[in-house]
Amino acid sequence: MYTKNWHIIRDDSKRTFEVVTVSMSENAFTNKTHAMQRDGMNVSFVLLPVSNKNASKAAVKITGYGQEDGLYERLLKKHSEIGRKNIEEW
Repeated sequence: MYTKNWHIIRDDSKRTFEVVTVSMSENAFTNKTHAMQRDGMNVSFVLLPVSNKNASKAAVKITGYGQEDGLYERLLKKHSEIGRKNIEEW
């Protein structure tokens, strides 16, 4: 059984992805991604088991997607801006 997973965030609009980390709680990562989706952002996530084939971040590849460093931070910032905008409109 795999004990660790790579947390991968995908921006489906720009067709990019980033391998975030293995140390973050799966619940926190998936909950944040679902919150982004509820706010209308076109994102998804993948939990990929860490194995010999993909033991390093650089070895992780997703067909049809290019790698973007800083993607998760950019998406978090955009999600925060959407939240502030919704509060101001309320």
